[in-house]
Amino acid sequence: MLRTLLLGATFGAGLLAAALPASAQVATTNPAHVTAGTYAVEPYHTRIVFSVSHMGFTTWYGDFTTASGTLAFDPKAPAKSVLNISFPTASVSTTNTKLDGELKSPMWFDAAKYPTIAFTSTKIVLLGHDRGRIEGNLTFHGVTRPVTLIAHFNGAGVNPLDKKYTIGFDATGSLSRAAFGVKTYEPLIGDKVDMLLSGAFELQS
Repeated sequence: MLRTLLLGATFGAGLLAAALPASAQVATTNPAHVTAGTYAVEPYHTRIVFSVSHMGFTTWYGDFTTASGTLAFDPKAPAKSVLNISFPTASVSTTNTKLDGELKSPMWFDAAKYPTIAFTSTKIVLLGHDRGRIEGNLTFHGVTRPVTLIAHFNGAGVNPLDKKYTIGFDATGSLSRAAFGVKTYEPLIGDKVDMLLSGAFELQS
């Protein structure tokens, strides 16, 4: 499922890195060398991909875009970092226009009533020099419940296109959609939802 997606993303990133001159590649893959400060979500290259079992036959994917939020990061005390990220419920996309409309309706996510999905970290536990467990609260469909993400630091440096200092992370996790009150078509459509957040953050101060 997400493993295939992650491998594809890693392979694609490798090809891009090979094509770019060394000066245009990330300055560091060591989080200890990252510039401390407050970062803002760079919405154009931040995506939240989700997947769910479709009747046991296939894995069905969708995503959310146009995220916003902040990350307070200190390489000397990464466990004290704080992440706040949100995205419009109506940004959901599956490449199927009819299905997208259904997902935005009260039948599923009810984007008109619950226009925002948000995650706020409450605790970060380091699992290695470039990995960590992010515990926090996810508010979705009018319900707030704890969700845990496993994050991997990808790299940091000056973006060669917009010249902004940028850091990037990938994080994975899962949740029960029923726990958030979304029970449509259970059990034909799986209850467990796997998530992949690929986030870019630009230094603000």
